Amino acid sequence: MSDEVQPGHVRIRLDLSYDGAGFHGWAKQAGGKRTVQGEIEDALRTVTRSGETTYELTVAGRTDAGVHARGQVAHVDLPAGLWEEHREKLLKRLAGRLAKDVRIWSLTEAPAGFNARFSAIWRRYAYRVTDSPGGVDPLLRGHVLWHDWPLDVDAMNEAARRLLGEHDFAAYCKKREGATTIRTLQELSLVRGEDGIVTATVRADAFCHNMVRSLIGALLFVGDGHRGPEWPGKVLAAGVRDSAVHVVRPHGLTLEEVGYPADELLAARNKEARNKRSLPAAGCC
Repeated sequence: MSDEVQPGHVRIRLDLSYDGAGFHGWAKQAGGKRTVQGEIEDALRTVTRSGETTYELTVAGRTDAGVHARGQVAHVDLPAGLWEEHREKLLKRLAGRLAKDVRIWSLTEAPAGFNARFSAIWRRYAYRVTDSPGGVDPLLRGHVLWHDWPLDVDAMNEAARRLLGEHDFAAYCKKREGATTIRTLQELSLVRGEDGIVTATVRADAFCHNMVRSLIGALLFVGDGHRGPEWPGKVLAAGVRDSAVHVVRPHGLTLEEVGYPADELLAARNKEARNKRSLPAAGCC
């Protein structure tokens, strides 16, 4: 699959943030539902006076409805002439056009081989939850889940350590036809802050659908004592969805950061990430 920028065009990297509460996820949908991609593409078309032409965005992580992003990355290929004409004022014009729940922080010419999705080597999410008997601070209610059982963070971390590494996460993903569920979970750890909020940091090379929210759902079951620390690992090994694993609500989840390799490695990573993954055969390697 070629990812070469068409002659006469330039690839632009966008770094952006959004509050997901008012969006039906990142990706454009039929039926006029409000999405982050649709909002930005509409604004870009308007401020560049491009008429009926839509310049489509490619994103690092397609967040679901209600999920937030602080460090999302996307790219768009624009005609070189249009970019030169608008580059000096494009960021400010987009800020004036976009709704206040989505902001673009930078627009830069991407290095050769860059693809916002396929060049990424990791995505880092945070999920925030509180077990305070009084509930969630009203000013944080759109970003923190309330769990009405006391949570043992040490037990949750013990369970989390058993999930690290490369595995088939089919038990924690919503299956999509033709898509692999093999992922490398690089970090999964939880810390309780002075404000009582427990923040889970989840970092992987990529995520399949509902993976983060399912992992958090399993860890919450351990934290409140309904299951032992060994249970999430047993679910993973079984390789099938367990009805006891709940997909937690989306508003506690934020895409915090996307990582990329050095510029000279972007093209190689872009190519590698398109290959369908498989695990080594049992007893091999």
